Amino acid sequence: MKKLSYLVLFMATVLLTSCHTQRKAEHVFIIGLDGWGAYSMEKADMPHAKSLMEAGTYTLKKRSVLPSSSAINWAAMFMGVGPELHGYTQWGSQTPELPSRVLNEHGIFPTIFSELRKAAPNAEIGVLYEWDGIKHLVDTLALNHYAQAPDYEHHPTALCDMACEYIKEKKPMLSAICFDNPDHVGHADGHDTQAYYDKLKELDGYIGRILDAIKEAGIDDRSVIILTSDHGGIGKGHGGKTMSEMETPFIIAGKGIRKGGAFEESMMQFDCASTVAAIFGLKQPQVWIGRPMPVFK
Repeated sequence: MKKLSYLVLFMATVLLTSCHTQRKAEHVFIIGLDGWGAYSMEKADMPHAKSLMEAGTYTLKKRSVLPSSSAINWAAMFMGVGPELHGYTQWGSQTPELPSRVLNEHGIFPTIFSELRKAAPNAEIGVLYEWDGIKHLVDTLALNHYAQAPDYEHHPTALCDMACEYIKEKKPMLSAICFDNPDHVGHADGHDTQAYYDKLKELDGYIGRILDAIKEAGIDDRSVIILTSDHGGIGKGHGGKTMSEMETPFIIAGKGIRKGGAFEESMMQFDCASTVAAIFGLKQPQVWIGRPMPVFK
């Protein structure tokens, strides 16, 4: 009986160790800048973003799904598919206009948050945002914490302040921090304008503060940082089929991520969810069509 107990304990240890080693990192932070077009990187004064590019790998040719608008693409980013399958088809969709191809146990299309929750029931998972539409796209029942930054239009540091506090206090396994700019400036002043680049510089400062918070939390050597966007823009709008509207940056750096400059493989918005799933060693749902990007060592 004692030998059997030892055998069971040994097998359990092997299984747990095997599951653990599948993870390439213990923490993933997704920082999203709404309306950030890849075209801007050459001129943008974004030292923190560019240091992540140097420390890891990236593409400036990640394509949005169509239409190149917010809810459709945030959903694709988190759900691993395009609107044909997740069903969110309009800029401000709160529920699918098309029936989602499948529903999870919470009655929503499977997200990277719900998939991690199934694999790690006790994990800290959170989403912080400025645009209220985000909460309809992330499966809030899978989250420990989700919150909108209060009065963020008059207090532009509010989301960054919340994110830094959350990171240092909770050390989340997975979190998304979704800024509503530079999209607002793109609509008001226009894309590829001085005001747009000024806003990118401001946002880069918030990225730097978030990176500092990860270090202060003592988890930077176990973390992956993803910096990306839902869509770009042209003139004072987006939603169309130009590359200025469709191409967005995808920058990834940290634990287990290769330092390799730009990768040449094609990337779609829905590949974001698959790449995060691969970091955590998750088997993605059959309905997902995304592919993990070649970002690993």
